[in-house]
Amino acid sequence: MNQEAPIIVGLDIGTTKIAAIAGRKNEYGKLEILGFGKAPSFGVQHGMVLNIDQTIKAIRQALENCYASNPNLEINEVYVGIAGHHIKSLQTRGDIVRNDTDAEISQKDIDQLINDQYKTVIPASDQIIDVIPQQYIVDSLQNITYPIGMSGVKVGANFHIITGDKNAIRNINRSVEKSGLRIKDLVLQPLASAAAVMCDMDFEAGVAIVDIGGGTTDLAVFYEGILKHTAVIPYGGENITNDIKNGLGVLKTQAEQMKVQFGYALADEAKNNAYITIPGLRGQSPKEISVKNLAHIIQARMSEILDFVVYHLKQIGMDNKMLNGGIILTGGGSQLKHLIQLTEYTTGVSARIGYPNEHLASGHTDELTKPMYATCVGLILKGYNDYENDRRALEENYVKINTSYFAKEQAARKAEDEEGWMEEEEPDTVESATARQDRKARERNASLKGFLDRMKTKIIDMFTEEEDAKL
Repeated sequence: MNQEAPIIVGLDIGTTKIAAIAGRKNEYGKLEILGFGKAPSFGVQHGMVLNIDQTIKAIRQALENCYASNPNLEINEVYVGIAGHHIKSLQTRGDIVRNDTDAEISQKDIDQLINDQYKTVIPASDQIIDVIPQQYIVDSLQNITYPIGMSGVKVGANFHIITGDKNAIRNINRSVEKSGLRIKDLVLQPLASAAAVMCDMDFEAGVAIVDIGGGTTDLAVFYEGILKHTAVIPYGGENITNDIKNGLGVLKTQAEQMKVQFGYALADEAKNNAYITIPGLRGQSPKEISVKNLAHIIQARMSEILDFVVYHLKQIGMDNKMLNGGIILTGGGSQLKHLIQLTEYTTGVSARIGYPNEHLASGHTDELTKPMYATCVGLILKGYNDYENDRRALEENYVKINTSYFAKEQAARKAEDEEGWMEEEEPDTVESATARQDRKARERNASLKGFLDRMKTKIIDMFTEEEDAKL
């Protein structure tokens, strides 16, 4: 395992469960799971925190279970997923005009471009959660994915901006902070899930991630490596459970158990003569439930959710010909039997289940490969992406500053050498002047090597101190 890499924790605050997973990347770039804990969620409905006290208890219970799996863990900050029907998105365009047109486009220019988008006018009750660049434009050049290093006067980009209700975000912040943790970043759940179940080919081919959670179904559409659309559909597994409870007249716990054990997303696949026996309440006779009727209830709600998916795909013009990678189903609701067939029938697009083992190292428990943990694993990957970007930018900035300093130092030393040269007596021979020049060159080279060695040592020490502080 790579001991220099930080330990990053993803916290998934869901409607039915709260999960905490701690991970660290190994030397091969795969995620080693160091701790895992979960707890039932009682204070969240449709992805939104409605009871802070109950949510705090559930978060603490998940953390205790995570510590129990690895007593050596120390968790202070977390990446948290956010969803809910209050989530909205919009498309914007931004531009900056550069003063120093001779210099290359740098990360600083891109950061300025992104930060300017946080000034976008949105409803007063909303807050910007994330600003995601889609395509860059440099002068007259379009569809640029990585403009750093290019030259140009005007730099612009198309952005996908994600917003959410301020009070909903505030409730998440309070629940996490009162649990003794600090939020490193809030991440839209479908984006986190996408990071866990997708590979580079999926991003290029064009896919739609459909994350069927307990309270919501989250949608993220990618095409040619660009995030084209996000949406949160306000229906999920809890709605199916409630439909079964009300339609068949059973308890909620019984409805959930029937859904998981005997549920079919496609009624035609259920047997006509199959029945489930439910114990009677308070001495009442047992109740017989038809598996076929159960499947009809599940299919009706799942078809409604998939109709929303089709609606959003049509809204952005992403028909089945453009989604060459198809639909990737993930989340706890994706485990319903024959859901792939229903999805393909409803949408006309090929479908498959997305498991969060694309980036996991071997040796983890089988439970973590279930689709319901895709969001949590994706949050860790998002954290590592931020860490690697920050480290790269810090290192480049450090080298740039010190290189500039060394150039000035060398220029000053050269001026001193030339001044001393003028004050010295005329050399007796051509050979002595050449020897003096060689000596000065060797001294300058030695000075350069010494400076670079010192700079390398400082960079290593700086990141060692940073990781020690985090751990």
